[in-house]
Amino acid sequence: MNLKRQIPNVVTLLNLFSGCIAVIFAVYGNFVVAAMFVFLGIFFDFFDGLLARKLNVQSPLGIQLDSLADLVTSGVVPGIIMFKLISLTVDAPDYSTYNDNWNSIFHWQGFKLSVLPLIGLFIPLASAYRLARFNLDEDQQTYFKGLPVPANTLLILSLPMILEYQNNDIMNSIIINKWFLIGLTLLSCYLLNSKIKLFALKFKDWSFKNNVTRYLFLILSLVVLIVLHFAAIPVIIILYILLSLLDQKQIN
Repeated sequence: MNLKRQIPNVVTLLNLFSGCIAVIFAVYGNFVVAAMFVFLGIFFDFFDGLLARKLNVQSPLGIQLDSLADLVTSGVVPGIIMFKLISLTVDAPDYSTYNDNWNSIFHWQGFKLSVLPLIGLFIPLASAYRLARFNLDEDQQTYFKGLPVPANTLLILSLPMILEYQNNDIMNSIIINKWFLIGLTLLSCYLLNSKIKLFALKFKDWSFKNNVTRYLFLILSLVVLIVLHFAAIPVIIILYILLSLLDQKQIN
């Protein structure tokens, strides 16, 4: 076995390992720690591809392994978190009568499951479909079609982080609203698999002229992060989409 070829795969597996730990914390409702392990997984996700290119050991196995790891870290975890957030907003129905609507709760030997929060699990489904499409699409080298899975994950993870650290009544009332959460879930699923072309943060050179959109995005993102903290993440995602739409010339 060529150990050099396995270095990027080990880093990819560290991404998967971080995602598995994040799943455990997300299931138990510890969103902050879950987010920390997702961020760690995304860090490993960035460096596995970089290492593969630097060591010149890219392989079909690495591509597939990367997507499988991303599906857990950036697909399953945000799906569970959205499921739990929607669960917090659903009023428990009257168990004495049969309730045939989205808020009904099923019982399995004492286990209660509300149906409406299951919409949050559309996120891992949409993420899996997006990752499969990405693996088959040879065009997405300098740009993305649709929102990248890690970017969507950061968007979803920003919600519990805002609730935990921003302490803003207006933001909290928006986030703890089932229709907002459902709408955001459906929007994120659409963005993941849309045909919108979004620029990648890959620099062919360091000149400002050839990378004006990328530099502008990075500068504005830094400013917004300083001002809004975790609440900046949804703004940055919107900014990313708008700048991509405004400057299609760099996306080719």
